[in-house]
Amino acid sequence: MKLWGRSLRFETTPEDLRAFTKNDEPVAIVLWHNRLFLSAEIVRRYRQGRPAHALVSASQDGAWLSAFFSLAGMRTVRGSSSRLGREAATALVEVLRAGNDIGITPDGPRGPCYDFKPGALIVTRRTRTPLLLIGAEFESAWQLRSWDRFYLPKPFSRVRMRCRHVPATELQDRDAATVAVSAQLHAINPDILVSNTRTPTTSEPRV
Repeated sequence: MKLWGRSLRFETTPEDLRAFTKNDEPVAIVLWHNRLFLSAEIVRRYRQGRPAHALVSASQDGAWLSAFFSLAGMRTVRGSSSRLGREAATALVEVLRAGNDIGITPDGPRGPCYDFKPGALIVTRRTRTPLLLIGAEFESAWQLRSWDRFYLPKPFSRVRMRCRHVPATELQDRDAATVAVSAQLHAINPDILVSNTRTPTTSEPRV
Protein backbone atom coordinates (compact mmCIF):
# COMPACT_ATOMS: atom_id res chain seq x y z
CA MET A 1 0.00 0.00 0.00
CA LYS A 2 2.86 2.39 0.78
CA LEU A 3 4.52 1.68 -2.56
CA TRP A 4 1.18 2.12 -4.34
CA GLY A 5 0.65 5.51 -2.72
CA ARG A 6 4.17 6.69 -3.42
CA SER A 7 3.84 5.75 -7.09
CA LEU A 8 1.10 8.36 -7.58
CA ARG A 9 2.07 11.58 -9.34
CA PHE A 10 0.62 14.46 -7.35
CA GLU A 11 0.20 17.76 -9.20
CA THR A 12 -0.65 21.02 -7.48
CA THR A 13 -0.40 24.74 -8.05
CA PRO A 14 2.12 26.87 -6.12
CA GLU A 15 -0.76 28.55 -4.28
CA ASP A 16 -2.28 25.23 -3.19
CA LEU A 17 1.15 23.90 -2.24
CA ARG A 18 1.63 26.83 0.14
CA ALA A 19 -1.69 25.99 1.80
CA PHE A 20 -0.81 22.29 2.01
CA THR A 21 2.55 22.96 3.67
CA LYS A 22 1.55 25.85 5.96
CA ASN A 23 2.91 24.37 9.14
CA ASP A 24 2.89 27.13 11.76
CA GLU A 25 -0.14 25.68 13.57
CA PRO A 26 -2.11 22.42 13.67
CA VAL A 27 -5.02 22.02 11.26
CA ALA A 28 -8.04 19.81 10.72
CA ILE A 29 -7.55 18.04 7.38
CA VAL A 30 -10.99 17.65 5.77
CA LEU A 31 -11.64 15.40 2.78
CA TRP A 32 -14.51 13.31 1.44
CA HIS A 33 -14.65 9.71 2.61
CA ASN A 34 -14.06 8.29 -0.88
CA ARG A 35 -10.65 9.99 -1.06
CA LEU A 36 -9.26 8.40 2.09
CA PHE A 37 -6.77 6.34 0.08
CA LEU A 38 -4.77 9.56 -0.41
CA SER A 39 -4.65 10.57 3.26
CA ALA A 40 -1.38 8.90 4.22
CA GLU A 41 0.39 10.38 1.20
CA ILE A 42 -1.03 13.84 1.92
CA VAL A 43 0.43 13.69 5.42
CA ARG A 44 3.75 12.24 4.23
CA ARG A 45 4.27 14.69 1.36
CA TYR A 46 2.84 17.91 2.74
CA ARG A 47 2.60 17.75 6.55
CA GLN A 48 6.02 16.41 7.49
CA GLY A 49 7.03 16.81 11.11
CA ARG A 50 3.45 17.17 12.38
CA PRO A 51 1.80 13.85 13.36
CA ALA A 52 -1.81 13.35 12.20
CA HIS A 53 -4.67 11.59 13.95
CA ALA A 54 -7.66 10.46 11.87
CA LEU A 55 -11.22 10.29 13.16
CA VAL A 56 -12.44 6.77 12.36
CA SER A 57 -15.85 5.23 12.99
CA ALA A 58 -16.21 3.14 16.15
CA SER A 59 -17.98 0.46 14.08
CA GLN A 60 -16.51 -2.86 12.97
CA ASP A 61 -15.86 -1.37 9.52
CA GLY A 62 -13.87 1.37 11.19
CA ALA A 63 -11.55 -1.24 12.69
CA TRP A 64 -10.32 -2.12 9.20
CA LEU A 65 -9.71 1.54 8.42
CA SER A 66 -7.93 2.03 11.73
CA ALA A 67 -5.61 -0.86 10.85
CA PHE A 68 -4.91 0.70 7.44
CA PHE A 69 -4.00 4.05 8.99
CA SER A 70 -1.76 2.30 11.50
CA LEU A 71 0.15 0.58 8.71
CA ALA A 72 0.44 3.91 6.90
CA GLY A 73 1.99 5.57 9.96
CA MET A 74 -1.05 7.52 11.15
CA ARG A 75 -2.87 7.34 14.46
CA THR A 76 -6.63 7.14 14.95
CA VAL A 77 -9.35 8.38 17.26
CA ARG A 78 -12.47 6.20 17.23
CA GLY A 79 -15.84 7.93 16.97
CA SER A 80 -18.41 9.29 14.52
CA SER A 81 -18.14 12.55 12.61
CA SER A 82 -21.95 12.75 12.43
CA ARG A 83 -22.57 12.12 16.16
CA LEU A 84 -19.26 13.09 17.70
CA GLY A 85 -19.10 11.25 21.01
CA ARG A 86 -17.77 12.97 24.10
CA GLU A 87 -14.75 10.68 24.33
CA ALA A 88 -13.81 11.16 20.67
CA ALA A 89 -14.30 14.94 20.87
CA THR A 90 -12.15 15.17 24.01
CA ALA A 91 -9.42 13.07 22.40
CA LEU A 92 -9.39 15.23 19.25
CA VAL A 93 -9.23 18.41 21.32
CA GLU A 94 -6.21 17.02 23.16
CA VAL A 95 -4.55 16.07 19.87
CA LEU A 96 -4.93 19.60 18.51
CA ARG A 97 -3.78 21.25 21.74
CA ALA A 98 -0.70 19.02 21.64
CA GLY A 99 0.17 20.61 18.29
CA ASN A 100 -0.84 17.72 16.03
CA ASP A 101 -3.13 17.63 12.99
CA ILE A 102 -6.42 15.75 12.87
CA GLY A 103 -8.28 14.29 9.89
CA ILE A 104 -12.06 14.30 9.41
CA THR A 105 -14.37 12.97 6.68
CA PRO A 106 -17.53 15.10 7.00
CA ASP A 107 -19.71 12.63 5.05
CA GLY A 108 -18.54 9.60 7.04
CA PRO A 109 -18.88 7.03 8.33
CA ARG A 110 -21.91 5.92 6.29
CA GLY A 111 -22.95 8.89 4.22
CA PRO A 112 -24.85 10.01 2.34
CA CYS A 113 -21.94 10.56 0.02
CA TYR A 114 -20.81 14.23 -0.17
CA ASP A 115 -23.23 15.27 2.59
CA PHE A 116 -21.33 17.65 4.88
CA LYS A 117 -22.43 17.05 8.49
CA PRO A 118 -22.21 19.95 10.98
CA GLY A 119 -20.63 17.61 13.55
CA ALA A 120 -17.41 17.79 11.58
CA LEU A 121 -16.88 21.35 12.86
CA ILE A 122 -17.50 20.75 16.58
CA VAL A 123 -13.88 20.26 17.61
CA THR A 124 -12.38 22.85 15.28
CA ARG A 125 -14.76 25.54 16.51
CA ARG A 126 -14.06 24.61 20.13
CA THR A 127 -10.28 24.83 19.67
CA ARG A 128 -10.32 27.64 17.09
CA THR A 129 -8.41 25.47 14.65
CA PRO A 130 -8.24 26.26 10.90
CA LEU A 131 -9.35 23.77 8.28
CA LEU A 132 -7.33 22.35 5.41
CA LEU A 133 -9.85 21.34 2.76
CA ILE A 134 -8.56 18.69 0.34
CA GLY A 135 -9.57 18.25 -3.29
CA ALA A 136 -8.42 15.52 -5.66
CA GLU A 137 -9.14 14.91 -9.33
CA PHE A 138 -8.06 11.51 -10.64
CA GLU A 139 -6.55 10.94 -14.06
CA SER A 140 -7.36 7.23 -13.88
CA ALA A 141 -8.93 5.30 -11.01
CA TRP A 142 -11.22 2.46 -10.06
CA GLN A 143 -14.36 3.19 -8.06
CA LEU A 144 -15.88 0.63 -5.74
CA ARG A 145 -19.57 -0.11 -5.33
CA SER A 146 -19.52 1.06 -1.72
CA TRP A 147 -21.87 3.77 -0.42
CA ASP A 148 -19.19 6.42 -0.99
CA ARG A 149 -18.00 5.09 -4.39
CA PHE A 150 -14.50 4.82 -2.93
CA TYR A 151 -11.65 5.84 -5.23
CA LEU A 152 -8.62 3.64 -5.86
CA PRO A 153 -6.23 5.60 -8.09
CA LYS A 154 -4.32 3.34 -10.44
CA PRO A 155 -0.62 2.97 -9.62
CA PHE A 156 1.62 5.54 -11.34
CA SER A 157 -1.41 7.62 -12.35
CA ARG A 158 -1.70 11.39 -11.99
CA VAL A 159 -3.75 13.02 -9.23
CA ARG A 160 -4.47 16.74 -9.40
CA MET A 161 -4.44 17.97 -5.81
CA ARG A 162 -6.27 21.06 -4.58
CA CYS A 163 -6.30 22.74 -1.20
CA ARG A 164 -8.14 25.52 0.62
CA HIS A 165 -7.07 26.94 3.97
CA VAL A 166 -10.03 28.14 6.05
CA PRO A 167 -9.07 30.34 9.05
CA ALA A 168 -10.70 29.66 12.40
CA THR A 169 -12.30 33.12 12.30
CA GLU A 170 -14.54 31.95 9.45
CA LEU A 171 -15.99 29.09 11.55
CA GLN A 172 -17.59 31.09 14.36
CA ASP A 173 -21.14 30.86 13.00
CA ARG A 174 -21.79 27.11 12.82
CA ASP A 175 -24.62 27.15 10.28
CA ALA A 176 -22.96 29.67 7.96
CA ALA A 177 -19.62 27.87 8.25
CA THR A 178 -21.20 24.51 7.41
CA VAL A 179 -22.72 25.90 4.22
CA ALA A 180 -19.59 27.78 3.18
CA VAL A 181 -17.13 24.97 3.91
CA SER A 182 -19.33 22.40 2.19
CA ALA A 183 -19.51 24.60 -0.92
CA GLN A 184 -15.72 24.99 -1.01
CA LEU A 185 -15.14 21.25 -0.56
CA HIS A 186 -17.53 20.52 -3.43
CA ALA A 187 -15.84 23.11 -5.63
CA ILE A 188 -12.35 21.60 -5.32
CA ASN A 189 -13.60 18.06 -6.08
CA PRO A 190 -14.97 18.60 -9.61
CA ASP A 191 -16.05 15.00 -10.26
CA ILE A 192 -18.89 15.24 -7.73
CA LEU A 193 -21.58 16.31 -10.20
CA VAL A 194 -20.63 13.45 -12.52
CA SER A 195 -20.59 10.96 -9.68
CA ASN A 196 -24.05 12.01 -8.51
CA THR A 197 -25.66 11.55 -11.91
CA ARG A 198 -24.73 7.94 -12.65
CA THR A 199 -23.56 4.80 -10.89
CA PRO A 200 -19.94 3.80 -11.66
CA THR A 201 -18.74 0.25 -12.11
CA THR A 202 -15.82 -1.31 -10.28
CA SER A 203 -13.65 -1.36 -13.40
CA GLU A 204 -14.53 2.04 -14.80
CA PRO A 205 -11.67 4.58 -14.98
CA ARG A 206 -12.56 8.15 -14.11
CA VAL A 207 -10.99 11.08 -15.95
